[in-house]
Amino acid sequence: MKREFNVIIEKDADGFFVATVPELRGCHTQARSLDALMKRVKEAIELCLDVEGGGSSGGQFVGLQRIAVGQ
Repeated sequence: MKREFNVIIEKDADGFFVATVPELRGCHTQARSLDALMKRVKEAIELCLDVEGGGSSGGQFVGLQRIAVGQ
């Protein structure tokens, strides 16, 4: 059975791309390129699913909001 997950991708101060899967607790990885990141995040998802027995945190991803604060 094919499942789909939302992946949040950020770039850190050192230039690494960091991927987080909100639906799977503790599921994240990093890489220097987006291509490498996508391969690694698929592996991370598979590992998280194995550890959790195929389940997820039960949460549903809604979206992202960017908020500016300060002056």
